[in-house]
Amino acid sequence: MNVVDRVKRILLSPQSEWEVIDGEVTTPSALYTGYIVPLAAIGPVATVIGFAVFGISVPLGDTVYRVPIGSAITSAIVTYVLTLVGVYVLSLIIDYLAPTFGGTKNPIQALKVAAYSSTAAWVAGIFAIMPGLRVLSLLGLYSIYLLYLGLPTLMKATKDRAVAYTVLLVVVEFVLMVMIGLLGSRFTGMQPMM
Repeated sequence: MNVVDRVKRILLSPQSEWEVIDGEVTTPSALYTGYIVPLAAIGPVATVIGFAVFGISVPLGDTVYRVPIGSAITSAIVTYVLTLVGVYVLSLIIDYLAPTFGGTKNPIQALKVAAYSSTAAWVAGIFAIMPGLRVLSLLGLYSIYLLYLGLPTLMKATKDRAVAYTVLLVVVEFVLMVMIGLLGSRFTGMQPMM
């Protein structure tokens, strides 16, 4: 399947797309090379362009700080690599917790959930390019809804426990994102790019 088609379908008709994804046979390497790697790059690339070219506006003033291009690229690379690792770690946690919520352990299905539910957040990363649009990155929160829909379909979690499963995973994912941001900033001396 074409990446653009999958993105459109998971964002616009997620319930039916999760059913299609559930029946697909794939491998971790195919998921990474065909979907995760290109989509996870959107945010870091947009952030480099936005921070180095357009800069960061300082509140209550007309000052614009432009991040040096080398620092922006280094931070983006570190954040990108850690994001790729974070997707895998999240999939391990999804798989581990599945029986707790009436689901079935299945590592490849867990990786599919981690990858495809992150679509909205990755696509919303494009808004990091322009300072005035950065607030639109909040549209990435739609990924929480995608996660909620994907867990019962792919991990076979019971519908009545899907909310608790989703909430726990959102907390775990938030902690992972903070850790990724902090690690990325430690390597570069920049503030986290979240």
